[in-house]
Amino acid sequence: MALDGKTLRGTIPLGETRGVHLLAAYLPKQGVVLAQMQVDEKSNEITHAPKLLATLDLRGVVGSSDAMFDQRTLSLQIVQAKGDYLWIVKDNQEGLREEIDVLFQPHRKLAATSALPNDFRTSRTVEKGHGRKDSRTIITSSLLAGYSTWPELAQVFKLENQRTDALGVSETEVRYGVTSLPAPLAGPKRLLELTRGHWGVENGLHYRRDATFHEDHSQLRMGHAPQLLALLNNTVLGILACQRVTNVAHARREFAYQFDKALHSLAS
Repeated sequence: MALDGKTLRGTIPLGETRGVHLLAAYLPKQGVVLAQMQVDEKSNEITHAPKLLATLDLRGVVGSSDAMFDQRTLSLQIVQAKGDYLWIVKDNQEGLREEIDVLFQPHRKLAATSALPNDFRTSRTVEKGHGRKDSRTIITSSLLAGYSTWPELAQVFKLENQRTDALGVSETEVRYGVTSLPAPLAGPKRLLELTRGHWGVENGLHYRRDATFHEDHSQLRMGHAPQLLALLNNTVLGILACQRVTNVAHARREFAYQFDKALHSLAS
């Protein structure tokens, strides 16, 4: 379950920078929005995330997000609700990123000494397409589980993404993360799938609402009209996902051209 927010740009008044902002809990694999909540103008996503999660049954759910949500209280809330968390970690949590960085640094073996023990496990995927090659490597470890003070920590990981274009020019991005999922339940291959699957909220939800449904071009601003429009868009995308529709733009055109056929398919 991915946590991510989106601003409806058409609701931003002229000369201002803030419009209607919605935080969603989204299932990337199923393509369904479980819940959505408006973020107040004087607040942010972090303060609304606990309220949103409190409305959901989190048993057996793995909650993922970018570095904004790697909060101790949020991590504890998910685990206490019988779920698990998987966060990307940056410098917003003092000391945590440094602990992980030191763990994965290469350690030089001194003469007449034994190498430092580790339990590193690795998984890697390579994909080619659109004129580029994407290589993703994850290294996981449980060594910080009994050392770090992060609540319910079971594993940490180092994620390295390398992208090479058609000219052979490469760019590498390194990120770190934490999770409450223990190694027997989620090895490196599974964690690599989960970290990549999180970004389905961008392609499967936000991009489709913007590019296919033109949500950001809407000028609806009165009352709760923007929130209702977003709710309808979420519902349509969820229905299409349940019908295993992958080309949403084509389905939208077909619905507009053959309205009766589209309604019949929904009923069946």
